Amino acid sequence: MFTASPHRAPFETPASGSPAPGPGRRPHAIVIGAGFGGLAAAMRLGARGYRVSVLDKLDSPGGRGTAFRQDGFVFDAGPTIVTAPQMFEELWALTGRRLSDDVDLRPLDPFYTMRFDDGETFSAGPDPEAMRAEVARLSPSDLAGYAKFMAGGEERYRIGLKGMGERPFGRMADMIRWLPELVRLRADRSVYAHAASCVRDPRLRAALSFHPLFLGGDPFAVTSIYSLVAYLESKFGVHYVMGGTNALARAMADRIVGQGGTLHLGVEVDEILTRQGRATGVRMATGAERTADVVVSNADAAWTYTHLLRKQPRRRWTDAKLARQKYSMGLYVWYFGTDRRWDDVGHHTILMGPRYRGLIKDIFRHGRLADDMSIYLHRPSATDPSVAPAGCDSFYALAPVPHLGFGQDWAVEGPRYRRLVRQRLEETVLPGLSDHVVSETELTPEDFRTRYLSPHGAGFSLEPRLFQSAWFRPHNVSEEVGGLYLVGAGTHPGAGLPGVVGSAKLLDEVVPHARELV
Repeated sequence: MFTASPHRAPFETPASGSPAPGPGRRPHAIVIGAGFGGLAAAMRLGARGYRVSVLDKLDSPGGRGTAFRQDGFVFDAGPTIVTAPQMFEELWALTGRRLSDDVDLRPLDPFYTMRFDDGETFSAGPDPEAMRAEVARLSPSDLAGYAKFMAGGEERYRIGLKGMGERPFGRMADMIRWLPELVRLRADRSVYAHAASCVRDPRLRAALSFHPLFLGGDPFAVTSIYSLVAYLESKFGVHYVMGGTNALARAMADRIVGQGGTLHLGVEVDEILTRQGRATGVRMATGAERTADVVVSNADAAWTYTHLLRKQPRRRWTDAKLARQKYSMGLYVWYFGTDRRWDDVGHHTILMGPRYRGLIKDIFRHGRLADDMSIYLHRPSATDPSVAPAGCDSFYALAPVPHLGFGQDWAVEGPRYRRLVRQRLEETVLPGLSDHVVSETELTPEDFRTRYLSPHGAGFSLEPRLFQSAWFRPHNVSEEVGGLYLVGAGTHPGAGLPGVVGSAKLLDEVVPHARELV
């Protein structure tokens, strides 16, 4: 139905002009998965002297951040924005280049426009005065509360992302030392409860609390520490990668090759090999084996333990324990191209359904596939003419839905749900849409399970609740096998591009430098 973005393949040899290996044997690191966490890990390991091999079952780098090309349209499969560009600038510096040498990042203004069911809107953007004006337009009495919320977001950013997020949590003591700060910041409260303690208008409460959905979390259950996302956006901006987010993944792949590493695409790792309690390499689905001094898994943490280490006795992350964890919601994504443009629709629009709390309960607690969905609408052709033919628009419409653990049959539900999403778009911001769709495809939670090997087809691995965060999450240093490290959404610090790229940065703290293994 669709094809992956073309790229140099299969990345079996270093690019011409890349530095030759030094004298003697360079320790070998295998990275399982070419998602953003795996690509960032490979760049860091290459900078630390490792000979790096990245292995991925897809035919293009990026993991959930691949892209589909169809009928002249380009559809980013997953992430659509970059909120912490300095993290990528740091990665590029490790390879001796600047991010701007290879990637064209464009700041967005507004970041997104939220459209409520009554037709009222709220636009979030980089200008603090414009933000205060938006708040005052909706609810003047909430200006002081909005200021309080943003000040609290700054504190939670300092503690949650810059503090806890930049440190590995290998021992319970690492968690205990942060308890006073977590208590002071009321980490026991949900993001929604924190927003509700600051503002009274229900629309503002929704606008200030929906961000955990970007990370796979229930705003009514995820710890208030995650209200840092609103501050992160305001401090660093929201950026679009020209060519689509997959262009960033492809540029990362090129840097890995430029460091002397290799990417092997279209190959599936079936097992992590161990000897005497230590990872020694991997076995492919074909039966071929590759040895390594260090193994890094960017596969889902639960998949890593239940499948890749299925023959290894496990003490903490047993199948039973992983089955008891709470997983993020699933995602239904409809990608479509049109033969006309909607220039009154911005780059990002969030269409809120008539229910907020009730819809979230249906998704996370009751497992009901609700007809009155909320939709995240991405229109990259508002900024980037390269993603659609002239005079056309490229879109994706994403609706959070229950994960597969609740039993939906997407072979049946997929076509029905596509019709409901299209109807909702026609009734709100894209009138007459049905007459202009000329290209379309979709991803359902079933595709997340088969394409990305995500347990329950969850969109973001484990849900980021308080007792599934930091020390309580699968550690970056495997608790089960020596020489095995985890990056990506299912480990610390969590999902989202800042989280998965941050998990790779933690490798600098826990993986020995290559020279120490020679």
